[in-house]
Amino acid sequence: MALRGLWLISCEQGACGAVLFSRRYPTVEKRAKAFNGASYVTVPEDSVFLKALLFELKLTDPDKNFVEYRDSCSRINKTSVYALPTGGGDLWPVLAFQKSGLIYVCLPLVEQSLKPRPPLISISGISQAFAVLSGLLVFINSSQKNEAEMSAKVGQLPSLLMQACPLGTPLDTNLNGLLDNIHVSTNHTQKQPVWRISTYKGKPQVNVCITEKVKSMQYDKRDVADMWQVYGTVTCKCDLEGATSNVTVSLNLPANGSPLQDILVHPCVTSLDSAILTSCSVDVMDDSAFSGPYKLPFTPPSDLFNLCYYTSQVPVPPILGFYQLKEEELQLKLTVNLKLHESVKNAFEYCEARIPFFNRGPVTHLEYKVSYGQLDVSREKSLLVWVIGQKFPKSLEISLTGTVTFGSMSKEQPVDPICSGSTAYVKLYFRIPDYTLTGCYADQHSVQVFSSGKPKISTSRELISSDYYIWNSKAPAPVVYRTLFF
Repeated sequence: MALRGLWLISCEQGACGAVLFSRRYPTVEKRAKAFNGASYVTVPEDSVFLKALLFELKLTDPDKNFVEYRDSCSRINKTSVYALPTGGGDLWPVLAFQKSGLIYVCLPLVEQSLKPRPPLISISGISQAFAVLSGLLVFINSSQKNEAEMSAKVGQLPSLLMQACPLGTPLDTNLNGLLDNIHVSTNHTQKQPVWRISTYKGKPQVNVCITEKVKSMQYDKRDVADMWQVYGTVTCKCDLEGATSNVTVSLNLPANGSPLQDILVHPCVTSLDSAILTSCSVDVMDDSAFSGPYKLPFTPPSDLFNLCYYTSQVPVPPILGFYQLKEEELQLKLTVNLKLHESVKNAFEYCEARIPFFNRGPVTHLEYKVSYGQLDVSREKSLLVWVIGQKFPKSLEISLTGTVTFGSMSKEQPVDPICSGSTAYVKLYFRIPDYTLTGCYADQHSVQVFSSGKPKISTSRELISSDYYIWNSKAPAPVVYRTLFF
């Protein structure tokens, strides 16, 4: 698993892009030529690469909104992987995503022929490349205030990548951790991994936390399907004595648990069962399902790190709801119903529904009836906050009805181009501790530590809402399809 190239590109809206940093690895390029054979495409110069990338990302030619080759319905890209047309052919797979005026780009090595193109899930370097780009994004965006600090961070990249990715092989993605320890002496009698710069001295302990975020778009319409999906992160902090301590974390599922998919692991993972990589949510024809246990052996970094990421397609959303909003004369009549699924743990740290009103004046009058919880109006008079609390009632169903009257529109009121007319939504915010929607868990027996001393092992899990929308079923609403987010 190696990288052929890495780029950091600036691209502000309406401005030409510029390559801030690029790194190529000639030894990896020779391997690519050998592995790819006749399908090998050389990496072009930065200027040619930049032009092809900006075109593929629709950041050039603002007058040309539609390009047949790129924008036709026969070519819908569900991932952040692109093929860049160059003079010698299409350069693939190029990983790229945008954040805060920057484009993070990486080209992983594919250790086989590129014709026909192999499935992304079969290319081991894809997950490594995404991990490297994620680490680069965190490093660039940490405490970066102005252009001078930005230039300073870019100037630090060559020395950091010599440790994090020597000769194109990713060893560590925590660039901030490497920066903190870059001046620490490494004169140890015991050999240790590059990503573990310093050894820990103190009481040994291992902390493992599973965080699942559930996204949902609900419409309550016959012709539009509701969408929901779970995105999980396993975070670890290992304080262990000894430079070469090894840990194995096993993620387990109950009998009725939802299989984990699209698993991306940290570079410190030393081996991985091929069955873990077979399940992919992008391929709709893929019906493979590995239900664990998902064993992840690794030599841990000294800092807090994300051991792995995953997705899962659970059968039902945790909270099912519908929202109806009708405009009658100068008033809005609203109805909201929410139902907690019976399989979900009814013990929240917090749970509330927020009902915003855009493109209208402030709320001047409100009449309502709630079957459970408390309803408040925000200070700005443009948002209703339904505080549900820490539990649903025994029936697991709650409702809200009411009428809202608005004053004259002013500059202080929020504006949204999508939520015009009766197009509106309810957004849910909640957290359930000691629970995951997939059923995924890790306990003290799931963590094996191979080091001197008996460490204290702590495990936890949580479910958090993220972009959990319920749209007004009486008006048009933006429709999404299930995709893969990295």
